[in-house]
Amino acid sequence: MKILGLDSTGNVCTAAISEDDKLISEMTVNIGNTHSETLLPLIEQILKLSDTDIDEIELFATSIGPGSFTGVRIGAATVKGLAFGKDLPLCEVSTLEALAENLSAFDGIICPVINARRMQVYNAIFSCKNGVLERLTPDRAISVEELDAELGAYTEPIYLSGDGYDICKANFKVKTMNTQPKARLASGYSVCLCAMKMANNGETVSDRELSPSYLRLSQAERERNEKLNSGVKF
Repeated sequence: MKILGLDSTGNVCTAAISEDDKLISEMTVNIGNTHSETLLPLIEQILKLSDTDIDEIELFATSIGPGSFTGVRIGAATVKGLAFGKDLPLCEVSTLEALAENLSAFDGIICPVINARRMQVYNAIFSCKNGVLERLTPDRAISVEELDAELGAYTEPIYLSGDGYDICKANFKVKTMNTQPKARLASGYSVCLCAMKMANNGETVSDRELSPSYLRLSQAERERNEKLNSGVKF
């Protein structure tokens, strides 16, 4: 099964093609939030370089969040457009689960963290043994302090990934293992691997059903609610 996997939920924009769990082609750009300009060219390049026609893709997958609101929407809209009218399955991959997949070679506690600002991170905790990830928590927004305290209950080695790596390393009291910079970045191939597992379990949706996962209100919505709660009139 040929899979196209995308991630544009953070600063990194990445796309990959796999055949089941075999990586065929992958490209990643880490130049900030210009995904509306870079995502489609990345897809075109990996298709061209791997001599793959878009009609050969049997499963489309994208990270649906949490992450940048704009980036999440770009990825969802792109994969919907590519799959439109093909009557093919799509997979809604958690950005956090894909980041955890980056570290599935390590036994221990896998802790993907995405910077959510205001000393908070988007996070989920996974246990990993012999390459198999087991989810221990749902995707959530949590303060760095609360996550630090929660991780203190584990005795296994703790591995971090995601763009919240530095803020957590700087503020955690709990000891965490060092992670190579590349393993902290979003990976289209990891999205493909997650999608393959989901498809094997029947966890697919149609292009119409695919929807983003934001976890919390956008900054503009939060600021508006704060003003309303303080009595500011518009």
